[in-house]
Amino acid sequence: MPENDKPILIYATFPDLAAAERIGAEMVERGLAACVNILPGMVSIYVWNGARHRDSEAAMLLKTRSGLREAVVAELARLHPYDNPAILVLEPDGGASPFLAWIMAQTGGVLPQG
Repeated sequence: MPENDKPILIYATFPDLAAAERIGAEMVERGLAACVNILPGMVSIYVWNGARHRDSEAAMLLKTRSGLREAVVAELARLHPYDNPAILVLEPDGGASPFLAWIMAQTGGVLPQG
């Protein structure tokens, strides 16, 4: 395991609660995420293909580790119904040690000592 493997968050949006729950459950079941939080009822305003849109979406925060970053992003993109899904990797600057250790354990990693 790389020494720099650490807990990360991945943010993604989905067209509805059902899609977010389906994909989130698969990520947890496969050990790619320790946990996902799904926030339904989000309103997104954006420009796509030259037109302004206003859509209801669901946001997801996925808790995993940096060693799984590429695998999680690739799997989210593969399962996602959008052609160009919003997927962002966020690197927290700390947190509660027992919680960070739990994320690592759930995803097959070990929290680095330091």
